[in-house]
Amino acid sequence: MIDLSAKIRAIPDFPKPGILFRDITTLLRDGQAFQQAVDQMAGLCRQTEFDLIVAPEARGFIIGTPLAYALGKGFVPVRKTGKLPGKTRRASYKLEYGEDNLEIHEDAILPGTRVLVVDDLLATGGTIRSTVDLVIGLGGVVVGAAFLIELMDLRGREMLLGYPIHALIKY
Repeated sequence: MIDLSAKIRAIPDFPKPGILFRDITTLLRDGQAFQQAVDQMAGLCRQTEFDLIVAPEARGFIIGTPLAYALGKGFVPVRKTGKLPGKTRRASYKLEYGEDNLEIHEDAILPGTRVLVVDDLLATGGTIRSTVDLVIGLGGVVVGAAFLIELMDLRGREMLLGYPIHALIKY
């Protein structure tokens, strides 16, 4: 077994002073480590009953898409403003270092669809909370969330109270 946390590079003061950025590109370039990460995340999520994985741009796609494939589920992207061609719903959120918006196609999720929300990282929880809110706004049922990394000190779990949370690597 590969120590996946050893494959993640820590970059201080990015994107601004005081932020310690967890860079997953060093894990992604190692095919065996990436495969192991997806397989282990699939193992964490396999007992959860759901229909779709929904993941926010951009690193959420990198984790969510192969996870959906591994579990035989559909995938729905949540994108930054202006990137989706159809009618969309929008949610705003705060990051550790700024503010942004996310959008989802209005017809992406049918009412009652069970959704697992996935991202590469749970930090303050703003991005994933907005994603959850978009899913709920379309009538979807969020059954949990899964992350490659969770930054425990930033307490993002508090934004997801009541939802089961799976995190492969915790700092």
